[in-house]
Amino acid sequence: MDVAYQLLQVITTPLALPLLLLVPLLLLLASTSRRSRHGSKQQLKRPVLPPSPPALPIIGHLHLVGDCPHVSLRSLAAKHDSGGLMLLRLGTVPNLVVSSPRAAQLVMRTHDHAFASRPTSRISDALLYGSSDIGFSPYGEHWRQLRRLVTTHLFSVKKVNSYRLARQDEVRLVMEKIREAVARCKSVDISEMMNTFANDIVCRAVSGKFFRAEGRNKLFRELIETNTSLIDGFNLEEYFPGLANVLGSLTSWFASNKAEKTHKIWDELLETIISDHEGRGRSSEQGHVVGGGVEQEETDFVDVLLSVQKEYGITRDHIKAILMDMFGAGTDTSSLVLELAMAELMRSPQLMTKLQVEVRENTPKGQEMVAQDDIASMTYLRAVVKETLRLHPPAPLLLPHICMVDCEVDGYTIPSGTRVIINEWAIGRDPESWEKAEEFMPERFLEGGSAAAVDFRGNDFQFVPFGAGRRICPGLNFGMATVEIMLANLVYCFDWELPAGMEKEDIDLTEVFGLTVHPKEKLILVPKPRGSVGHAA
Repeated sequence: MDVAYQLLQVITTPLALPLLLLVPLLLLLASTSRRSRHGSKQQLKRPVLPPSPPALPIIGHLHLVGDCPHVSLRSLAAKHDSGGLMLLRLGTVPNLVVSSPRAAQLVMRTHDHAFASRPTSRISDALLYGSSDIGFSPYGEHWRQLRRLVTTHLFSVKKVNSYRLARQDEVRLVMEKIREAVARCKSVDISEMMNTFANDIVCRAVSGKFFRAEGRNKLFRELIETNTSLIDGFNLEEYFPGLANVLGSLTSWFASNKAEKTHKIWDELLETIISDHEGRGRSSEQGHVVGGGVEQEETDFVDVLLSVQKEYGITRDHIKAILMDMFGAGTDTSSLVLELAMAELMRSPQLMTKLQVEVRENTPKGQEMVAQDDIASMTYLRAVVKETLRLHPPAPLLLPHICMVDCEVDGYTIPSGTRVIINEWAIGRDPESWEKAEEFMPERFLEGGSAAAVDFRGNDFQFVPFGAGRRICPGLNFGMATVEIMLANLVYCFDWELPAGMEKEDIDLTEVFGLTVHPKEKLILVPKPRGSVGHAA
């Protein structure tokens, strides 16, 4: 404000007019002089942007992005990119599309420091306490603190293992429901059942056993779906930020109003849960010790966050934002992997049989269910999960990154403020990285297979379903433990058939795009007593 006031004083003096008339002439002469002296050098220094297809006025390349953006972006990249990098203008916003393992490594490792932030979003600000969560928070000290907190106290291998009995208990409840369906000769909606299971696992880890008795798990599911639809929806600011600023009150009112109403419901629910934990003093009663000692089975995320609140300098709102992340990120991703793994196995009965043989041979004879410790020797089970993640990543475009500073990537200049879209779906189907890339082949991940050494923990850039670098998903260990124990028990406890009149070729994997990608059709299967349909007993 001081600079603006001083400038105003200068231009209102009596001598200002001739000086103002002289300034353009001086600037023109200086510019001409520089061009004459450094013309050739300036040409060399002109920024080289990544390749880009022809754009339309105003909308840019929006017309080229179809109903399944991950698919249309891969097709565009095949025609117009260079080395896996392509620049698109979606509305007025530049977007760098990353479509190859090499390009992914450049963005998420070589230049990770430049691309570690997230774009701003009015919707995430409204829902997530000013985007103060982990997933949507901009890169900085606050994000680093939260990241350190969850990796140390919520998602460490030790902490994930401490929930093994809770996972086993939730799996047992699902197996009981399926046995009821067997007794009544009923089919099972695998899509719905796996979504409910994944949500219940997360709810229990976050808030303890009492969530089910009070019916909160259903409310959590409804709120998660609302969050997803709001974040997925068309937001004018993402494509036309200048216009959104001018017309914000008209164009963003409906989305913002719904986001604020949803946030209020979340806030009341999370406040109740936190207050319950504080009132019962669960951490002290269960002998929970952060940083050492023995952790009890049912010490949940809320207990942990309250116990380290002062240590990490986080507010009550920060705790709520973290918890919202846990609910949102942990439900859809795990349930989709389970649903699609079962769909692919039903499409390839020989693979289902191979998995059942492994699981049943490596589970102690007479044991009712597969236990967590039994899974260690099940290499084909892990290969099936990996292949499902490769072919059907739940979030095919990951979460968007943003370039924080001008930087040069593979000889191209990436301007500050450029959004970054990492097309993990295209990377996981890159024919140069994967043999028979479009086929479901778990064997590729077994010893002796073409991808035996490839893993999803951020070091192999042809396979990054959880991202990589600073922004890699911190909950991948939790998610994988959830998926493996459920899939093992589904194929151990039952055999499976398709509904009458349906053939394996009829299983429809057509996708509906969103923050996560869902099959258009639900997966309905018929459970049978083990050994009743010709599979190995």
